[in-house]
Amino acid sequence: MTRRYHARKITNAPIGLSLSGRRLRQFLFTTCLGLVLATQATVTLAADVNGIRLWRAPDHTRVVFDLSGPVEHKIFQLENPARLVLDLSASQTSASVSSPDFKNTPITSLRWATREQRDLRVVLDLTKPVSPRSFVLGSNEQYGDRLVVDLYDNEKTTVKTVDDVMPADSKARNVIIAIDAGHGGDDPGAIGPGKVQEKKVVLQISRELKKLVDGTPGYEGVLVRSGDYYIPLRKRTDIARQKRADLFISVHADAFKAASAHGASVYALSRRGATSETARYLAKRENRADLIGGVGSVSLTDKDAMLAGVLLDLSMTATLDSSLEVGGKVLKSMGKVARLHKKHVEQAGFMVLKSPDVPSILVETGFISNPGEAKRLSQRGYQRKMANAIFQGVKEYFDQSPPEGTLLALNRRKLGTVYVVSPGDTLSEIAQRHHTSVNTLQRHNQLKSTRIRVGQRIKIPISS
Repeated sequence: MTRRYHARKITNAPIGLSLSGRRLRQFLFTTCLGLVLATQATVTLAADVNGIRLWRAPDHTRVVFDLSGPVEHKIFQLENPARLVLDLSASQTSASVSSPDFKNTPITSLRWATREQRDLRVVLDLTKPVSPRSFVLGSNEQYGDRLVVDLYDNEKTTVKTVDDVMPADSKARNVIIAIDAGHGGDDPGAIGPGKVQEKKVVLQISRELKKLVDGTPGYEGVLVRSGDYYIPLRKRTDIARQKRADLFISVHADAFKAASAHGASVYALSRRGATSETARYLAKRENRADLIGGVGSVSLTDKDAMLAGVLLDLSMTATLDSSLEVGGKVLKSMGKVARLHKKHVEQAGFMVLKSPDVPSILVETGFISNPGEAKRLSQRGYQRKMANAIFQGVKEYFDQSPPEGTLLALNRRKLGTVYVVSPGDTLSEIAQRHHTSVNTLQRHNQLKSTRIRVGQRIKIPISS
């Protein structure tokens, strides 16, 4: 009886236990793999399109699809008529999604429909063919998952000759100031009380600054970002170099983790890193902008490690020295209209300051995370005061150190240099030192005698 009982138990055992060891392992592996693949498909292929946003830049149009989660997609173009097609796997649109305004873009309309009962097909009707680029971005502190589509204009490239760049009559040129309004487009920057956005505030200040620059003889302003669109950090400095800028000013109104932080600041590039905890925090925040805007993590042409390694060499020493000098004058001028966070130019590793040949400063007009400063920065009158303070510092620097070949340098030579009288100086010694005559110095300075005093400013005319 006992033996029959045990035999019956073995016969009625689950079928898996009767398999050989090898077959059992194969069965378990196949089953587990199927479960894993099914789980992954569920996680990665299902998403809702919750919104569509659009920005127009000078050379391309950016369309951003806000998603509820990660998504796989394909993109291709069709002709006659021109269309761009996006296929989103296992996706659908929410009821609240509406098309944005396509004014001044190559897009005439956007439509979508379910495809094969599970995928979403989005069609962009175009006025002309474009060069598309698409990529997905993961969620961050400001946005959820996104699908970004950039439509680059197929414009012919203009090749400039030497005659196009250099005036034929060799006339003196203006001092060119490149004014960079931070952030833009789908990167709002810092957001202060009352939902004040940094990208809007700094663009308004930058426009006011350009007006002042353009309204001053011998100066010309160039807006790196003239509207609400995003420009990669590295391309901002490239634009300044293409415009042959003599100075690059990046305008910001950043935030800090403590709302009590206040005051305006000026930053220059640091070789050794940040000079304070605040500088390190702000540099890290600004350098993350490319991840928000969708460049740093997807562009195959960007060489972050290489450019970070070639941060500064000996040829950049003069550029950095000029940046610190002009930054000091701007900071001093800003102190007349705003409280200063620090009374010296700070240094940090901001990406937009890493131009090897263009003096560059980053101006923090205030902390937008501070309620009082956020209110002032939102006021047009204060924006004008801040722009004027920045420009007065810039003007003081270039009046003293005009670049060669500029109208300012030409005028300075015409007026001559200025010598400040030191103890023991005589007018004859000053004349001999500057290869001129005492009578010439008297006429040029309207002096009735040869008597001079310590601290007196003597204008030295150009030698004939």
